[in-house]
Amino acid sequence: MNKILLNDNVEIFPSKVVCIGRNYVDHIKELNNEVPQEMVFFIKPNSSISNSLVFPQNEKSCHYEAEISFLIEEDKITAVGFGLDLTLREKQTILKTKGLPWERAKAFRKSAVFSKFVSFNKNIEDLEVELYINDELKQKGGVSLMINKPQEIISEAKTFLDFEDGDILMSGTPSGVGSFKIGDIFLGKILYKNEVLLQSCFEVL
Repeated sequence: MNKILLNDNVEIFPSKVVCIGRNYVDHIKELNNEVPQEMVFFIKPNSSISNSLVFPQNEKSCHYEAEISFLIEEDKITAVGFGLDLTLREKQTILKTKGLPWERAKAFRKSAVFSKFVSFNKNIEDLEVELYINDELKQKGGVSLMINKPQEIISEAKTFLDFEDGDILMSGTPSGVGSFKIGDIFLGKILYKNEVLLQSCFEVL
C-alpha cells in the first residue's frame, strides 16, 4: 500500500482519500460551475497516493489543485499536510457532460500528492494554503473562505461512509487551478496565522 509520512517519519497507510469538490466560491466561478445544494464528494483510492509529483502517462494535459489536507484518526483531525488533487480536466468535462462518474479523471494512479503531515490540534479556522509554481504564486486560500468547514465535511461524510484511521480528507481548492508540465517546480505551503507551518517542494517528473 502507498503511504504518507508524519513529520517524525511515522508511516501511515490510508485506505482512501475523501475529497470535497466545489468548496470555494471563486473556484466554482472559474470553472463555470453552479454552487451545489449539498456537498459534492468523491474518493481517491490508496493507489492514488504519492509523495512525488508525476505527470500522468499518455496524457496531454493535467491540472493541479492545491488543498489543505487532513489526517483523520478516530473521526478527528490529528494532523495537516499540503496536498495536490491532480485532475484530467478535459476528461472530467466530457464525463460530467455525459452524466458519468469522474473516477477516470480524478482517481488515477499518483493523482493525490502529499507533503509530510504535521501533528495539529489548534484552531483549523486559521489555516491557509499557498501554491507557487516556478516561483509564481498560483493559488492562495484558507478555511475562512471555504463554503463547508472541515468539521462539517467530516460530519456529512460520516452519514454515508466510515473513516478508517489514517484516512485523508482533502478540503477543496481555491481559485487559480491550471495546467502544468514536466520540469515545473511546485512549492506548497500550509500557513497557520500567516506563519509557515510546513512547506514542500516537488519537481514534476
